[in-house]
Amino acid sequence: MRRFFVVLCLLLAAWPVPASAARLADFLLNLEAADIFPGADRLGTPQGEPPLVPAYAGNRLLGHVWLNTDITDATGYSGKPIHILVAADTQGVIRGIRLVDHKEPIVLIGIPEQRILAALNHLISLETGPVARGETRPPQTDIVSGATVTVLVMADSVVRSAIRLHRAGRFGAASAGGAAASALAPAALPPATLLPGPGEVRDWESLLGDGSVRRLHLSVGDVNEAFARHDNPAAAENPEPGASDETFIDLYAALVTTPTIGRSLLGDAGHEQLLRRLRPGQHAILVAGEGIYSFKGSGYVRGGIFDRIELLQDGRSFRFRDRDHQRLGDIAAAGAPSLPEIALFILPENFSLDPTEPWELQLLVQRAIGVRDKAFLSFELGYRLPEQYISRPPAPAPAAAPSPPAAATAAPAAEEAPHDPLEEPLWQRIWRAKTLDIGITAVALMILTGIFFFQDQLVRRPVLFRWVRLGFLSWTLVWLGWYANAQLSVVNVLTFSSSLLTGFSWNYFLTSPLIFILWCGVAAALIFWGRGVFCGWLCPFGALQELLSAAAQKLKVPQIVMPWGLHERLWPVKYVIFLGLFGLSLYSVTLAEQAAEVEPFKTAIILKFVRDWPFTLYAVGLLAAGLFIERFFCRYLCPLGAALAIPGRLRTFEWLKRWPECGSPCQRCARECPVQSIHPEGNINPNECIYCMHCQELYRAEDRCPHNIQKRLKREKQIALSAVPLPSAGKGPKTSIIRTEKGVAGKSATSGP
Repeated sequence: MRRFFVVLCLLLAAWPVPASAARLADFLLNLEAADIFPGADRLGTPQGEPPLVPAYAGNRLLGHVWLNTDITDATGYSGKPIHILVAADTQGVIRGIRLVDHKEPIVLIGIPEQRILAALNHLISLETGPVARGETRPPQTDIVSGATVTVLVMADSVVRSAIRLHRAGRFGAASAGGAAASALAPAALPPATLLPGPGEVRDWESLLGDGSVRRLHLSVGDVNEAFARHDNPAAAENPEPGASDETFIDLYAALVTTPTIGRSLLGDAGHEQLLRRLRPGQHAILVAGEGIYSFKGSGYVRGGIFDRIELLQDGRSFRFRDRDHQRLGDIAAAGAPSLPEIALFILPENFSLDPTEPWELQLLVQRAIGVRDKAFLSFELGYRLPEQYISRPPAPAPAAAPSPPAAATAAPAAEEAPHDPLEEPLWQRIWRAKTLDIGITAVALMILTGIFFFQDQLVRRPVLFRWVRLGFLSWTLVWLGWYANAQLSVVNVLTFSSSLLTGFSWNYFLTSPLIFILWCGVAAALIFWGRGVFCGWLCPFGALQELLSAAAQKLKVPQIVMPWGLHERLWPVKYVIFLGLFGLSLYSVTLAEQAAEVEPFKTAIILKFVRDWPFTLYAVGLLAAGLFIERFFCRYLCPLGAALAIPGRLRTFEWLKRWPECGSPCQRCARECPVQSIHPEGNINPNECIYCMHCQELYRAEDRCPHNIQKRLKREKQIALSAVPLPSAGKGPKTSIIRTEKGVAGKSATSGP
């Protein structure tokens, strides 16, 4: 027996350590206990699966440390996982967050890591227990401009991992107590229901008095004071204008599914009409308000969302959309105030609101603190239906509950929560939050598609076409680039290629909706028109170059025309750069992403030149070169343009028209092409064409294209020669008939004999 015990110990010692536990131990190897868990003096060994490391102060257990990627997905902009150490005490309160490993290019080179960590540190002291039990919603994370996806992924991973551990009972005393309490809980009661019946009609004051209608009143002073307490100096320095006692918003909410409340607020006819629209299990809420702040919000457009209000119950949240909304003119209850905004919202069937339990309407108040940055605060309007409208079954007699087996108490509770918002993929939440931006981008792409399909009709009107092009380029630069940060990059190509080799997943690519939509549009455009759709119309940096070049030409800045031989030898440089980056990515995606700083997109578009001086000087230098050589970077250095030119050769259609004389002897299009993509012999190089359509404008111009000029002169000569004199009686003026190919064009009078 003794030998058996020794052999067993040796086997256990030699048993392989799980990879997750080994990885967690490696990340903790160079850290002191207090670096990740303040107050701790030592860390234990990884325990369980997923592994947790206990943190101690002396012999007292303070809490645990874990690695986020052992529990949740945390794939960032680079397509690689972002590893974060998280610490929480035995009550489930987050005590420490430390970023230990990542491949994010936006953080490696660009945005200081301190800004990312400052956004994450707002999660420290978060109590995960109420969120895990559905009592509160997950916190909103401060967004870092230029690194939105990265910060959202990090914060979501930290919160999601903590909630899952809390529900699984891994935090020690707090979780054990929760399990014991649930074991002694009474048997489940039958659900409470709304009292049936027609209900009575009541006035506004009585409805407001007993809580049938709930109210949230905020003054300008209340909002300014709340932002001052928010520990955001920039927000506090931009107070809301107006007197402190002026009404900021007076908000009301009521559950109109209840017969008495519905009849009183909507009237008998309105309530009956509502009931006919509702399906079993559906409910409706009336929201009304007045004041200088509208609860409808800036996102309320046709097909859009109401981005300032959100309904919360049991940790689940729902944002109202236009299709759920009906505007009302007034409130039927006697004595009701005349409110400018009254809306009726019908909750969809997939959001099962329990009308007998409390819920809240959350109002999001935003305040601009910079050109693009905003600060947010939320205020809650709590609602509990008065008991007079509820039918509750009597409670059964208490009975002693048998002790559950150990396996049952250890079962994770996370599986029992239906419709858990924490289990919803992050990309879906991001898409819902960016509904308006997605709609604007989709409309712009449809407009651009129309421009390309009807280009022949558009270029016949040169003045209109130039204004259309300048307008679209301005939208691309200002809205798509500087506002939405939707600048495609060769990094996207390298990341996509790497993911195909290391394990492809759509989740990462979907976390940036506008980038995903643009890539889909560019992929389709490559089949029809080649790379010029993106390079000439949808690249914010390309738009910046062209707009600056147009201004330079207006100011008579001398333009340099590159000799064709030199130009032809310089444009392959960008292909060499792209192949070098692609080869480097096969060795190390991180190194390739750092080398991709040859693109000035991040400096000029994403970070708007707010960056270390070498990067800013490089970007400004390229733009300065573009003042003398139009689109200098696009022509010779852009690796993304080179990457798109390769599949662009597969385009199916040829839309750019040419005359037989183009190139021999006529060279006008070749001389006037802004990027010199037309060979001297007249053919267009699709790999270099940005599809500006200037050559098509010349193709249709009867006063600039030599071919059209010759045709016009021949036509005019034929018309002149076809004039035949007619006999005329007497000595009066003679007339002649001008004959054309279509017959008689008209008569002309002459005074000669």
